[in-house]
Amino acid sequence: MNSQAALQTALAHRSIRKFKTDPIPAAVLEQIITAGQMVSTSSYMQAVSVIRVTDPAKRAAIREICANAYKGKMGHHYVENCAEFLVFCADASRHLRLAPDAQIDWIEVMMIGAVDTGIFAQNVLLTAESLGLGGVFIGSLRNDLPTLARILEVPHGVVPLVGMCLGYPDHDPGQRPRLPLQVVMSENRYREAEDAELAAYDEVVKKYYKDRSNLDLSWQDQIRANLCTEVRPGLLPFLQQQGFAKK
Repeated sequence: MNSQAALQTALAHRSIRKFKTDPIPAAVLEQIITAGQMVSTSSYMQAVSVIRVTDPAKRAAIREICANAYKGKMGHHYVENCAEFLVFCADASRHLRLAPDAQIDWIEVMMIGAVDTGIFAQNVLLTAESLGLGGVFIGSLRNDLPTLARILEVPHGVVPLVGMCLGYPDHDPGQRPRLPLQVVMSENRYREAEDAELAAYDEVVKKYYKDRSNLDLSWQDQIRANLCTEVRPGLLPFLQQQGFAKK
């Protein structure tokens, strides 16, 4: 398989939401998932499972969960239309089978699962992009984890954390501008971003959305929309139901 260099692939990342109808060959998908498995894993726990969703009815039901983020409007068509839809889960169920007295209810265990899952999923996407595929992460499946858990029949000790659409791109979106490196990276001690730096970046984002979609939207607007309200308040009860985050 011919792939692009890692740096070239990483710097070219864009979220893809429109896909061609071409399927992903089985051998390519297997290599992509195997690349995910090869990432670092905390204490060799390998606390990740991937659910490949091929059932159209299940995909439609998951899309409805995701669409709740848009007040019931049926967005997220790519959940149904992409070549492959994957759900990445933090998984302590295997640990419980091998060690029934495993104390998975510590918050640290959930942190291990979340970190391992994020690393695994990012390696999958990076590898897929290096092979000419595109994809987008789907965090909105966490809108209703109890329903999602029933759809995917996940056992105790398993929490679906993020979805991913994969396929061959059918559009060429621009890259959304990232924060300046000096705002993100400090040396030896944390450096708070200056107001002028954040204001300048906000103007860059405003221009991007105005040029792309004629929207009056800033990064500050997006922060307020996402964080100045309840943020999926049902998550903690579900985590505790699955055995996590009790202490």
